[in-house]
Amino acid sequence: MIQSNLFQNQENAGWETTGPGVQRQILGYDDKLMLVKVKFEKGGVGELHSHPHAQASYVESGVFEMTIGDTKKTIKKGDGYYVPPYTVHGCVCVEEGMLIDSFSPSRWDFIQTDSEKYAL
Repeated sequence: MIQSNLFQNQENAGWETTGPGVQRQILGYDDKLMLVKVKFEKGGVGELHSHPHAQASYVESGVFEMTIGDTKKTIKKGDGYYVPPYTVHGCVCVEEGMLIDSFSPSRWDFIQTDSEKYAL
């Protein structure tokens, strides 16, 4: 089984730019579960997309206009949401913030082949 280190130091985990005003930091993972921080500047967009993974997320800070399927809702610090597999979803950052995303199974498409970057 491939897994991350048992502990992740945020200073060493590294940030990956995924779009204008959006960065991602991968934290703990194995083949069944992954934890990811996503940092948004005001106006940053998490483009509408879908994937076969279940996703549960927590709004660590900021305000977001979140779309899940046909439902659009404004969410803020302390809120959470669930995205069923294959459901179209995305967000627009209204006020700078951060989302904490968990995925099951892991998003192997997020892991780059540079094993040193994520200490596989």
